Amino acid sequence: MTTSPETTVTRPEAAAPAVRAERLSKTYGTGDAAVRPLRELSLEIPRAQFTAIMGPSGSGKSTLMHVLAGLDSPDAGRVVVGDVELTGLDEKRLTEQRRAHIGFIFQAYNLVPAMTAEENILLPARLGRTRVDRETLDAVVDRLGLGDRLGHRPFELSGGQQQRVAVARALVTRPSVIFADEPTGNLDHTTGDEVLQLLRTAVDEFDQTVIMVTHDPGAAAVADRTVLLDDGRVVDALEGQSAEALAAALVEVGR
Repeated sequence: MTTSPETTVTRPEAAAPAVRAERLSKTYGTGDAAVRPLRELSLEIPRAQFTAIMGPSGSGKSTLMHVLAGLDSPDAGRVVVGDVELTGLDEKRLTEQRRAHIGFIFQAYNLVPAMTAEENILLPARLGRTRVDRETLDAVVDRLGLGDRLGHRPFELSGGQQQRVAVARALVTRPSVIFADEPTGNLDHTTGDEVLQLLRTAVDEFDQTVIMVTHDPGAAAVADRTVLLDDGRVVDALEGQSAEALAAALVEVGR
């Protein structure tokens, strides 16, 4: 299914999308140095599905994720998460919406150095004054192999262990939408597969919505569908494709 920049990518049965973007535009810089990572991009992300976002370098993947998650604001257009429009909210209300409904997994981990692994995992819940179910925490920690690392600070953990802490932090509060920016980029193959399966479980068992930016066709193949970007626009949306088919599609986009 190939779409024009103005076309909203959606599934007919998904009447109420988890995330909706309407004609998003974003420009950095001015004049000859201006970069436009988003060009009137429209997109719908179905609820309780795993969506991967791929594209060539500079296609707008990370900018799109940051705008959809309310970490950056578009120059034009709208972002709606659930039934709340994020664009136009003041910083206080935007922060409240992110804490209540959105989880983040960053490639750079973004852990607090002075806190233990467990304190980092529980930080969003404490900031939002919400209670984390201990059974959920134990299940996530066990699945990620962090049981003997909860008392360690980030500098005492390997890169893979730090990423697993970041994944656990995003999952334990059961947010309705989880944004993952290259979540397997710094992990070995086995740990990367475990993280992908945990994200898959969040969708299949807990009806959460996962939106993952990745350059890896193998990771994208775990998703229900893959949205392809090029030059700040949606150019294709593929469902149920193999890693080989996604790699071939990505090559075509880059030509």
